[in-house]
Amino acid sequence: MNDDHKSILEDVYQVVMERKASMPEGSYTGYLFSKGQDKILKKVGEETAEVIIASKNNKKEEVVYETADLLYHLTVLLAYHDYSWQDVFQELANRRQNP
Repeated sequence: MNDDHKSILEDVYQVVMERKASMPEGSYTGYLFSKGQDKILKKVGEETAEVIIASKNNKKEEVVYETADLLYHLTVLLAYHDYSWQDVFQELANRRQNP
């Protein structure tokens, strides 16, 4: 993953954090935060299943679309806990250094 791709995830994270703070009316992200962790986890589970099904269907467009949905919902989950993608990237870097 190059820095541009990290930047996209970090940009999405910043928008999610802004929605968490402001909870604007009509915001899907705000809705997820208002419903709490159980709703967020349900969506992560649903999106995970959709990635699996898309992969089984062997359709690139579906796999890419559903993976994007999963990454968004994982971003919401991270933000819910006030964790960041930087935390995840650091963990991956640590694993690479310590095989």
